[in-house]
Amino acid sequence: MISARLGHFLDKPLEPIAKRIRITPNFFTVAGFVVTTAAATTIVFNPRIGGILILAGGAFDILDGVVARTNGKVTEFGAFLDSVLDRYSDAFVFLAIALYLYLQGDNIGALLSIGTMVGAFLISYARARAEGLGIDCHTGLMERPERVILTSIACITGYFLPVLVALFVLTHLTVLQRILHVKKQS
Repeated sequence: MISARLGHFLDKPLEPIAKRIRITPNFFTVAGFVVTTAAATTIVFNPRIGGILILAGGAFDILDGVVARTNGKVTEFGAFLDSVLDRYSDAFVFLAIALYLYLQGDNIGALLSIGTMVGAFLISYARARAEGLGIDCHTGLMERPERVILTSIACITGYFLPVLVALFVLTHLTVLQRILHVKKQS
């Protein structure tokens, strides 16, 4: 939803900085993955710091695209690498939250986190499969930017249960939206 409405709104303001960057966009992709992996590791011991690190990893995720588009370095491999590492990042974060909540005795929260991870994977799969059929599928309420923001809010504030309920419902609703979109387009 954020991506669909705002698109690449940061491209223009970050363009002067991005033009000076001589590092490849794939470096930022990998750096974002490393930071998000550190966030996942940290969540189990200190969710608040983990939430801040999730936001930092998200900043790298924005920067890789801006640098690629601004400097004419958009590649199929870069898009592929970004998608694969995003899925790993999602898995690590939701599994870390599940472990943290399980250790706190919150089995419902742990299951919601795992269920949200499944929904996040299906959102990505539905889009990839639709695009494999030649159908554009940038639709739905809960794309990755929204998940990153809400997950970091849950970690920083400690309000895991309400955020995970919302994430669980909205990720699976987004999958349904994509199914209906592809049905309508095909």
